[in-house]
Amino acid sequence: MTTRIAHCACRQLQVETEDEPLIVSMCHCTECQRRTGSPFGLGAWYPTGKVKVRGETRNFVRPIEGRTVTNHFCPHCGGTVMWEASKREGLVAVAVGMFADPEFPPPARSIFEEMKHPWVEFRGKMDHLR
Repeated sequence: MTTRIAHCACRQLQVETEDEPLIVSMCHCTECQRRTGSPFGLGAWYPTGKVKVRGETRNFVRPIEGRTVTNHFCPHCGGTVMWEASKREGLVAVAVGMFADPEFPPPARSIFEEMKHPWVEFRGKMDHLR
């Protein structure tokens, strides 16, 4: 069994994951760009029961096409460590960068590619969704 710890910059908010993620997704939507300050967001999706949260969180609920995405962030340093999408009930995504692990599994899926920055290039095999 693989156990990993993700945490925000101040380390107050920590997430411990159990096992490998179900999938790692790279999202190019403008909301993920705003959330991360990067041209894409990278999330590792786990069943909720495989994620343990320690520390205080604040939530920001964003409506999207009749659904919601709830971002869970640290109230001290502001880092968004994880999020839940109402479309993916029973799952939680952990921001891959919060693991700070260069050996973390690469993305298997790239989504909202119509909003992808033209200079972003891909290596490796993954599904490409517009």
